Amino acid sequence: MPLNGEVRTRFVADAMLGSLCRKLRALGFDTSYYKAGSDSGMIEAALAQKRIILTSDRSLAALASSKGLGAILLAGKSDEERISAMSRAAAASGTRLVRGDPLCSLCGCELATLRRIDVSDEVPLAVISHHRVFYRCRGCGHLYWRGSHWKKLSSLSRRLEPK
Repeated sequence: MPLNGEVRTRFVADAMLGSLCRKLRALGFDTSYYKAGSDSGMIEAALAQKRIILTSDRSLAALASSKGLGAILLAGKSDEERISAMSRAAAASGTRLVRGDPLCSLCGCELATLRRIDVSDEVPLAVISHHRVFYRCRGCGHLYWRGSHWKKLSSLSRRLEPK
């Protein structure tokens, strides 16, 4: 849950940004992935769901802006570069990036907190011995823990902080 009761920022990522979409969910942003369909269909979905479009497609960003819709044009090829670009563009436009608790990177649903005992038959013994807290997606059931990927996400998270 975001601090102060604020609503977390909602995005829709275009088909070229699947990896970024998964990382933004893990970082606590409500991010849908529009992987099939036309630009106008994506704009309609963003309007209906009150989402900001994330894209590296200049024409899509321009079309969204012409419709009065928030759009962030992302430069860069890596997720690190794109998150930095997203942070700069949001700051320049006065858009607050509000995160909540991490979401399932696969489907975007909320995560339930579990204890070691709850997952002992699903997780390798080496993982059980190193971690106490686990998370299960309430939607798809995927299981998570704060493994080595967590450090990478923390590094990405720092790129969202205003400079």
